[in-house]
Amino acid sequence: MQQVDTVIIGGGAAGLMCAATAGARGRSVRVIEHAKRVGKKILMSGGGRCNFTNLDTRPANFLSANPHFCKSALSRYTPWDFLALVDGYGLAYHEKTPGQFFCDDKAKDLLDILIAECDRAGVDIRTQCSVTAIDVLTDTEPYRFQLATSAGTVQCQSLVIATGGLSIPTLGATGFGYQIAGQFGLDVLPRRAGLVPFTLSDRWLDVARELAGVSVDVRVDTNNQTFSDAMLFTHRGLSGPALLQISNYWQPGDALTVDFLPTLDVSAQLDQWRHEGAKAEVKTLLSRLLPSRFVHAWLAADARLSALAERRVAELNREALTALVDAFQRWRIVPAGTEGYRTAEVTLGGVSTEAVSSKTFEAKAVPGLYFVGEVLDVTGWLGGYNFQWAWASGWCAGQVV
Repeated sequence: MQQVDTVIIGGGAAGLMCAATAGARGRSVRVIEHAKRVGKKILMSGGGRCNFTNLDTRPANFLSANPHFCKSALSRYTPWDFLALVDGYGLAYHEKTPGQFFCDDKAKDLLDILIAECDRAGVDIRTQCSVTAIDVLTDTEPYRFQLATSAGTVQCQSLVIATGGLSIPTLGATGFGYQIAGQFGLDVLPRRAGLVPFTLSDRWLDVARELAGVSVDVRVDTNNQTFSDAMLFTHRGLSGPALLQISNYWQPGDALTVDFLPTLDVSAQLDQWRHEGAKAEVKTLLSRLLPSRFVHAWLAADARLSALAERRVAELNREALTALVDAFQRWRIVPAGTEGYRTAEVTLGGVSTEAVSSKTFEAKAVPGLYFVGEVLDVTGWLGGYNFQWAWASGWCAGQVV
């Protein structure tokens, strides 16, 4: 029989942070990870360089049925705290866009720091280890839980669930954390893929395929939420930062409204060209503002617009000008769906925060049971917010487990 103070199921960002923090307090900690190695999502994130935090982290950057839940943890462990940790190891990093920090070289450098912190704290990390049963102990004080694992039976005082969500199953994502929550009677809210590309159908799919690889800076709106960033056409539909961000607020059947020239009044520009007597064709003029490949395909996608492409602006009536404005500044599309968990960066929904303490992350009805990271119903925007949530929730739980 093996006995430790704390068992953490899940060797991702939140689990490793929790383990290192608890171990530094002198607790004996074991991390159980079913994959071949820990931190696989860290390694692939940010194009392999990991956008590991964001200085602009605020509760408003997170979605949850209880928007107040994340406030305590985010205020107690800030981006500056995590930067202090990696600075201590001399991690080379850069601020790619305001507030967003990436590793200069590779994400493995960051993962190595977390593993080093665990090693320094004496954490026992077991990979390729599966949990087959969890039982509550009633007469083995101070041990509260007994886990049957592929590496033998282990008892612990505190059990931390840091299993993540359902996103990117090829990295080992499963619904095991939700199963554990259900076993102990905690509510699990409906889940869906978040920060995920959209799929299109019919003629718009054909257009997207023709434009695959083309990126345009846009403003996209749905359900009273707006994001301005790049949009990327793919062989399946629409992706890029702006579309990934808006996907968290989109529901099946909702329309997206896309402005391909968010910093320009297209109507005023068309009028200016008319006033100046511009002799170039419409498609040529618009190609001064947007990628030519995009303009030509976009005009050709609609029979009416196609007929306008080779005409001069001065030849167009007000109705035709309005059609151009609508096409480039008020494009409305109802996506067929999303690419789902296969490519989603996060999972929306999860273990209800109503059942968990916002300060300790302990389940209110199950002493000694904790939930941290993405398994909870807390989801951040794209841009390092979800990693900061992992660090903050893991650190807070690590103070008490």
